[in-house]
Parts: sequence; C-alpha cells; structure tokens
Amino acid sequence: MEQHYQLLRKHIEEICVLTDEEWDVVAQRFTYKSLKKHQFLIQKDQLVPCEYWIIKGLTKAYAIDSNGKEHILQFAMEQYWTSDFNAFQNKVPATIIIDCIEDSEFFCLKWEDREYLCHEIPKLNHFFRIKSHYGYIALQQRILSLLTETAEERYNNLIKKMPKLIQRVPKKLLAAYLGVTRETLSRF
Repeated sequence: MEQHYQLLRKHIEEICVLTDEEWDVVAQRFTYKSLKKHQFLIQKDQLVPCEYWIIKGLTKAYAIDSNGKEHILQFAMEQYWTSDFNAFQNKVPATIIIDCIEDSEFFCLKWEDREYLCHEIPKLNHFFRIKSHYGYIALQQRILSLLTETAEERYNNLIKKMPKLIQRVPKKLLAAYLGVTRETLSRF
C-alpha cells in the first residue's frame, strides 16, 4: 500500500511540492477502494461522495439515452481522476455511470476532505484548480473533435494521444467512444 501512496504523492508533487508533514495530512484523507472488472464505481441516480484517483485499472464514464444507447464520455486509466463531477460538487444524484473495464484500484477523496485539505494546505487549491482545468480542456477538445473531425481523424488522434488505451479497450467500446460502428472502426 505504501507504494500506492508514493504514486499519489508523486502525482500531486508534479504540480505542488509537499513537506513530509503536509503529506501525512494529505495521505490520511484518502481511502483505498478496489473493484473487479464490470463493477460500478458510480451508478445513475446515486449520490457521489467522492472523486477517484485511479491507482491501477481502466474505467469508462458514460450516459444512456432514452433509446438505451450508451454514450461514452471518458476512458480513465492510471493517474486519472474520475467521478461524476457535477454530482460530486453539487451533491445531486449522478447522471453519469462509471464502471470498470479492468480490475481497478482507487484512492477516494470525499468532498469534505478535499475542502479540508485545501483549507489546511492552501497550495492544494492550486493543485485541484490545475487538475480541474486539465479535465475541462480535455472535455472541450473531445467535444470539438466530435463536432469538427471525421471519425478517422478522431481515431488517429486517439492513437496519438493515448496509444496504450487502444490496446486495452475492446473495439466495441472504442467504436462507441468515437461515435462509429464497429464495422467502420475496423476499416481504419
């Protein structure tokens, strides 16, 4: 477990360096969780008390429309943060489902604990702001990609940005993420 905490510390310290005393405070606020492949991290309509940092594994965040079609918003793997951030921040029921594509391990951070850490260690405000901005930028790029690029361009950009993801995600899910059929994906 110590190795997992060291990964988290390294992740945080890419943005803000912590003293050992500060790190002790931070580490106490994170809890560990593991799930098997196909288990849900978040289900629709549930409250979302935590945001999750992925230690190991792969998840998909998605919504299901009124016709039962799955719309994948995000794949998240090691060192990604994931949650239904609207539900987490605003304390409303989840509209996004997150489940595990692989056996996965997480560090969970409750909203109250994040607020406590930002108050007690102000430089963590900077960390969480930067992480939020990166997430917002990634979402913005994804939306623009869906609006302005061909399916083949989206696929090629995904290979460039996340080559390891292509090897870990089933073709059916990649096709859904890219907004194409599996048959179309097989032609790229």
